[in-house]
Amino acid sequence: MSFALSRNVAAFLLIGTLVAPGSVLPARAETSLQAPVVAEKADKDDVSSFHLENGLEVVVIPDHRAPVVTHMLWYHVGSADEEPGKSGIAHFFEHLMFKATKTYPAGEFSRKVAEIGGQENAFTSYDYTAFYQQVAPQALEMVMTYEADRMENLILNEDVVKTERDVVLEERRSRTDSDPAALLAEEVNATLYQNHPYRMPVIGWLHEMQQLNLKDALAFYQKYYTPNNATLVVSGDVDLATVKALTEKTYGKVPRRAEPGNRQRPQEPEQNTKRTVSMADPRVSQPSFQKMWLVPSYTSAKPGEAEALDLLSEILGGSSRSRIYQALVVQDGSAANAGAYYQGGSLDAGSFGIYGSPRGSATLTDVEAGIDAQIARIIKDGVTADELEKARNRFLKSMIFARDSQSSMARIYGSTLSTGQTIKDIQEWPDRIRAVKVQDIQDVAKRYLVDSRSVTSYLMPEDGKPDQKIEGETPASGETQQPEPPAQGVIQ
Repeated sequence: MSFALSRNVAAFLLIGTLVAPGSVLPARAETSLQAPVVAEKADKDDVSSFHLENGLEVVVIPDHRAPVVTHMLWYHVGSADEEPGKSGIAHFFEHLMFKATKTYPAGEFSRKVAEIGGQENAFTSYDYTAFYQQVAPQALEMVMTYEADRMENLILNEDVVKTERDVVLEERRSRTDSDPAALLAEEVNATLYQNHPYRMPVIGWLHEMQQLNLKDALAFYQKYYTPNNATLVVSGDVDLATVKALTEKTYGKVPRRAEPGNRQRPQEPEQNTKRTVSMADPRVSQPSFQKMWLVPSYTSAKPGEAEALDLLSEILGGSSRSRIYQALVVQDGSAANAGAYYQGGSLDAGSFGIYGSPRGSATLTDVEAGIDAQIARIIKDGVTADELEKARNRFLKSMIFARDSQSSMARIYGSTLSTGQTIKDIQEWPDRIRAVKVQDIQDVAKRYLVDSRSVTSYLMPEDGKPDQKIEGETPASGETQQPEPPAQGVIQ
């Protein structure tokens, strides 16, 4: 996740009820084409930032429309930063942060938030781990006090670690091992990324999770849970002076520890082989396929490439107005669902994907061929100026919708700053979207949507094949679904 605004806004709006591997994001709502006029007035947020002496970065986003404050602390560590053989430790440690400290018993922080009618949760991704609370402004100091306390004073022992390890093991069994789509997603990721740690599941591999211990947890805490490896975002009914005073009073007392060091991760070699992954399972009722390509993220892309990939995904399959949806779902009726997405919010290389499921007598092969034909059209002939303008307008409108939610803005700023970008990058995003030209869309399609960079996956009923018609009930004509890209890389 990050600042690929098109998809990340939708993702972050869901994080209150968190998304997980195997789940889906809702398609963005249809919008009017008046966005540029509104967006011109809203490009620059009233955002301030500063650093405490201990290295904590603090970002303040005032929004006085409601007496509510979102307090969100982002640690710059995720599952892609784990040591080999320790997969799952980042998410496991997120759980451990809710245990007792030297100052407060386990569960007191959560009880206090609940008592005042607030909300809280936490989530882990490949690139960051975040903890958030949404409370009344007068409770902000209390929240900061508890959060700063567990940054420094967490108490762990063998019993605590064993008990919580059992919890995350059960979480894996219930969310992943019992879900064919989630299991296939793990296999696809491990195939798409041949060398980078994004190939490892955020929740971890079962056999490695079973070995996580107290020593691992304490080492992880000491290395990464330090103010000089974190960003605090406070949005809502606050002002800069108040936040400065409160952070100095609370977080300012936490001593900085040794720098965790640069995030040196193995990078991907040049890929030159088309790969296919298939899974047949009796629990699958509706077959589906997905094709993914390795592409640059907003952080790793050359100037303009990420924005062009984002707009390409919108034109190709981002909404019911898109080429794929109109051709396969509306016109020939071969697909019950079909679309495209760009996951460009990561620190390192991201992915571009297409997906679909057949309807009636159509097969997966039929749907795949239909989508491939739409990609080939764009590579050969490009897109029209009208298509680009409409997609651009929907993107700019999505920023306006995001600004209506203080928690969404906190998530956007926090994730972006945790993946190597800046406040300036966020605020200039609308201008960069406006700068994308028709030729830019065709160029990134030609450059990146090539078979040698792709992984195609098929999820089928038991004994199914991609060219096999599925007997039994399939969505009837008219029972179509909006495009829903798979969510990846965030675990609550």
